[in-house]
Amino acid sequence: MALHYGADAVYLAGRQFGMRAAAANFADDELREAVRLAHGMGRRIHVTCNTLPIEDELKQLPEYLSFLQDAGVDALIIADLGVLELAKRYAPRVARHVSTQLGVINSATANALFELGADTVVLARETRLEDIRKIRANTAPELRLEAFVHGAMCVSFSGRCLLSNYMTGRDANRGQCAQPCRWKYHLVEETRPGEYFEITEDGGTHILNSRDMRMIEHIPELLEAGVSSFKIEGRMKSAYYTAIVTNAYRQAVDAAVAGKALDPVWVAETDAVSHRPYSTGFYFGDPGQYYPDSMYDSTAEVMAVVQSCDGEGNAILTQRNKFHKGDSLELVRPGEKPVPFAARQIFDAEGAEIEDTRRAMMEIRMKLPCAASQFSIVRKRK
Repeated sequence: MALHYGADAVYLAGRQFGMRAAAANFADDELREAVRLAHGMGRRIHVTCNTLPIEDELKQLPEYLSFLQDAGVDALIIADLGVLELAKRYAPRVARHVSTQLGVINSATANALFELGADTVVLARETRLEDIRKIRANTAPELRLEAFVHGAMCVSFSGRCLLSNYMTGRDANRGQCAQPCRWKYHLVEETRPGEYFEITEDGGTHILNSRDMRMIEHIPELLEAGVSSFKIEGRMKSAYYTAIVTNAYRQAVDAAVAGKALDPVWVAETDAVSHRPYSTGFYFGDPGQYYPDSMYDSTAEVMAVVQSCDGEGNAILTQRNKFHKGDSLELVRPGEKPVPFAARQIFDAEGAEIEDTRRAMMEIRMKLPCAASQFSIVRKRK
């Protein structure tokens, strides 16, 4: 979905050294296939090697780095200076990107990393826009600056929070963060165990809960400041989320490069995926916390995904959620605005007309309002 909906590069993890413990991640043969797929479309694969390895893990790195180079990976995302040096030795043909986990917020650090062999620095999420301008002005023009533009924020400095380690024993640096910042907290007086008191008078007790970042309306300002590439959080997100957000930012970047105003429909598209209340991160100042709850919201949900189209103008879809004949739906295609339509007829895999989709993941056929192709999405507004 990321590739078909407009990503120039996809970052992912293998089974080692990536901060994605909760995800299945890519086995070696799957990673080779991902590279083949991306390169066949003229795109790139960046692999995360962004944990801080302990001493006994270092001996596994040379073989893994050599494998990634042999697999054709385009870049490594690295958060440790020792890993950076090992990558120069064992994967010299692979570009080296410094992870946001290293916390780069000034030109001195960026220049030092460039001298050490990095060609891209992924700036800390906490970097302000005015500082990005200064970093760009004081770094080598060959050094690329990458910035996050969409996704979750951290109440702490990203990657440096120890709450999860302390409260649950789950190491955030291994991608195991339990997100205790999203929990609801109360006060307990030490002589009254079991008596819980709200922390604030208005009932809001999610005191550590961060807003999500959304910078789709500020792409021109980021380009003007010298940002070379934009990063969208994708770990543990759905294929639907990936498609919709990538599509929206692809249109925003293309409009900004062409000097055109951004169509408001693309901002609205980012509301159609699961998210917490949005902010502009730290780019223009303190984003503020969201205290009432830690719930997600969205304005739409995916009903089905197009697998192929037959010779009779029917789209063959795999259902994701139940819907009925007559429902008002939308068709979302790569690079196109959503198209509303009504579900006039639905057919099952045997060709029999049905009134509704009865079970998850069933194959169905429908006539869609315009030329649909594989990876197109059918969704319903809430």
